[in-house]
Amino acid sequence: MHFREGEIICIDKPYAMSSFGALAHIRYLLTKRMGYKVKVGHAGTLDPLATGVLILCTGKKTKEIETLQAHDKEYVATLQLGASTASHDMEHPVDERFSTDGITRERVEQVLQGFVGDIMQVPPVYSAVCVNGKRAYQLSRKGKDFEIKAKQVRIDHLELLHFDPELMQMSIRVGCGKGTYIRSLARDIGEALSSGAYLTSLCRTRVGKVRVEDCITLEHFPQWLEQQHIEG
Repeated sequence: MHFREGEIICIDKPYAMSSFGALAHIRYLLTKRMGYKVKVGHAGTLDPLATGVLILCTGKKTKEIETLQAHDKEYVATLQLGASTASHDMEHPVDERFSTDGITRERVEQVLQGFVGDIMQVPPVYSAVCVNGKRAYQLSRKGKDFEIKAKQVRIDHLELLHFDPELMQMSIRVGCGKGTYIRSLARDIGEALSSGAYLTSLCRTRVGKVRVEDCITLEHFPQWLEQQHIEG
């Protein structure tokens, strides 16, 4: 390992931690071990309430971040139907409820197929998208009114893994391209079902060829670091 020359470290980001928080923790441990401040960047943000693959680059490998961000991704998500939240996940409380009458597994599968391919998607108002030089989530927290333009994203595959007609919950596997917001996808699926929907869980299971099973947890990172042969 040569952290100045550059290494790629794949982390399984834990629940309720920001991507920057995970990065800062790893940078602290690397800096403590190396005795100098290690440069670290991440290739694609995960929401605090999401878990899974977070790719970190050190040293000169940070130049590869843009390339890594372009890799296709896969997620497994659980949606609650019949309600919506401002952030389209559990970061905010339910703000509206809807009828779920007539929603069956067959209807859900039919609706999902309408999202496969190139689609137009509006990012969440609670996101890091820039609006007139400001982050959307900053404007939202200040109660500002603003509009986010729809952008084209790519959904490669969308599979229904589970549907519970009593709880009105569904789990999906999504393969997608760069810039896709799974929270927005949940919102749009809910609208297509005329029922509203928000995420109750989200895991990024793959980025390119890196799978979550191959990643290091923050808990085990110190032990992993001790086992590495380090140069420079």
